[in-house]
Amino acid sequence: MMNADPGYFGPNSMMWKINKEITVLFGGARALLMHAAHPLIAAGARQTSFYQRDPWKRLIRTLSLQNSVTFGTKKEADESAHRINKLHEVIKGKDEVTGGIYDALDHEQLLWVHACLQISSIYFYEKTVKKLTDEEKNKYHLENLLSAEMVLVNIKETPTTHNELKNWVMEKSREKDYLLLTDVAEDVKDIISGGPVPRHIKPIWPFISFTAFHTLPSEFKNIYGIKTTTAKRYILNFNLYLLKITRPFLPPFFRLIPPARWAKQRITRKPDLKFKDKGKI
Repeated sequence: MMNADPGYFGPNSMMWKINKEITVLFGGARALLMHAAHPLIAAGARQTSFYQRDPWKRLIRTLSLQNSVTFGTKKEADESAHRINKLHEVIKGKDEVTGGIYDALDHEQLLWVHACLQISSIYFYEKTVKKLTDEEKNKYHLENLLSAEMVLVNIKETPTTHNELKNWVMEKSREKDYLLLTDVAEDVKDIISGGPVPRHIKPIWPFISFTAFHTLPSEFKNIYGIKTTTAKRYILNFNLYLLKITRPFLPPFFRLIPPARWAKQRITRKPDLKFKDKGKI
């Protein structure tokens, strides 16, 4: 029984099912590398010193809206989206590298950020939890369109299925000079490789970094100069498989992200009846 606002989705949604998994966070690092490889996304980051000032906070911001919209109350989700939209209003200009126009409210640039995070989240869920049917992936895609719409993506011009969205990213990434190794992309590469990381996750960060780089599509690996050898591919697949088979035996603290655990507590907590009859004679 729910006693509080479950937000826009609730625990029976695909958004909860996928985004609650702690291993899906690995997708955030991968998505950030994909974002930074897009020179116009990088130009917007350069304008705001996005990766130079407190890079760790900028890294987790990649996942902040996803977590707020999925696990927060409707008010919290709305406020999070509003803050991001206000920030995006001032990010616009001419890219000094390509000469193109970057605009944080441009549909294609917004869609690129949204799509890279979605396909990376699905990728790591399937690698570390279980395979999804096309129906499940499409349900997640349709639910996630609400997140996209809240940050002003034009959903009428967005691919209608998860696979179409994934194919759109890959088709774009193969276009000449669509991806470039700019100074911002170099900064992000350095951060993911071993930049300033909070002490409590330092022990596992090398593995998160390794998976972020070596699960990238080949077009992105080429940009970052990543060589995935047979040995590295074996290590990657073995460790992801190991995560998958040990996951069911882990307690929620090690399996689920904090916002998911807090949201479950919020909506299942019994009402406080301590002062129910206060004031009565």
